[in-house]
Amino acid sequence: METRARTLVKSVLWTALGLVVMAFVGLAFTGSLVVGSGMALVNAVIGFLTYMLYERVWARIGWGRYE
Repeated sequence: METRARTLVKSVLWTALGLVVMAFVGLAFTGSLVVGSGMALVNAVIGFLTYMLYERVWARIGWGRYE
């Protein structure tokens, strides 16, 4: 099982990576850095919260683990 701190750090790093990628995707599709960054920010917040919940659910499932 993971600690909550580990899950939090993993979530923050994953979200930062996704934020950068999504900003460039948004820029490519809209031609606007402001609009692309806004899309990226909304996506990052939703993705962060979803990933945290997803990781905490899987942390409670023992299936497929060797301990």
